[in-house]
Amino acid sequence: MLHGETQENFIRRISREIGFSFCGFSKAEFLEEEAPRLEHWLNMNMHGSMAYMANHFDKRLDPRLLVPGAKSVISLLYNYFPEKEIAGGDPENPLRISKYAYGEDYHYVVKDKLKQLSSRMTEHLGSIEGRAFVDSAPVMDKAWAKNSGLGWIGKNSNLINKGHGSFFFIAELIVDLELTPDGPVKDYCGTCTACIDACPTEAIVEPYVVDGSKCISYFTIELREAIPDAYHQKLDDWIFGCDVCQDVCPWNRFSTVHNEPRFSPRNFILELKEKEWLEMEADLFSDLTKRSPLSRAGLEGMRRNVNSAAKRT
Repeated sequence: MLHGETQENFIRRISREIGFSFCGFSKAEFLEEEAPRLEHWLNMNMHGSMAYMANHFDKRLDPRLLVPGAKSVISLLYNYFPEKEIAGGDPENPLRISKYAYGEDYHYVVKDKLKQLSSRMTEHLGSIEGRAFVDSAPVMDKAWAKNSGLGWIGKNSNLINKGHGSFFFIAELIVDLELTPDGPVKDYCGTCTACIDACPTEAIVEPYVVDGSKCISYFTIELREAIPDAYHQKLDDWIFGCDVCQDVCPWNRFSTVHNEPRFSPRNFILELKEKEWLEMEADLFSDLTKRSPLSRAGLEGMRRNVNSAAKRT
């Protein structure tokens, strides 16, 4: 029973109660604008060794192939902006880790929130067929968030919300529920090139196009081989991910601190220095990084990253 409240307003309200910052809706249909962009990006090999990016091309562009009978995509943003700057800056420990990776892995946290949202929707709206996604399937989450009016895709290829910046995880519920689409919002990047100018590896090859194979996040997380020598001095002390293009974005002056306890920094990540990373045993790494984003790089990957960052001069 919604007591006069529309389905859309109900879903928005309970999503906020659960912890999502923003919620929007778009029609589940083929992403015509994205198709040629994705094809060009792949043809230019900007996905590097991320072979999975070339898989399921049609499914990436049409959610109805992922969820038969889908009518709507519910896009949601979950804030992860920390209370204080925690990456680098300390001469004693200059190593930098992306803001999102200091606490529990967002896949677990946001997936739990999606389950709560789905459960409450079913309780009040009746049986709903659908699937939840958190950066773990061939879903073009930024495109759907843009189409749902949650922000625009900036020149650094991140989704930017005019009032709150870009430090958000994006998630979706693709459902067989008919919902009124919100439609996209205006692009407010204007003539600004801060992100392009600041990228240490010049990965933003033109406005709105990021060569993933040159990105520090790619080198420190996705790449399984040695980091090319030419990039060692460009890592800027980053050993897992990179926030440079977001940190310099003027819209992130409006970022607000998250209130998710599970994203609180784990002490070991704040305290470990180069030598300790390099000398760590596999069992200890496994224990320390359980349900942490850092586990994705693996111990050998983290050692490689630290060694590469150490070649800063």
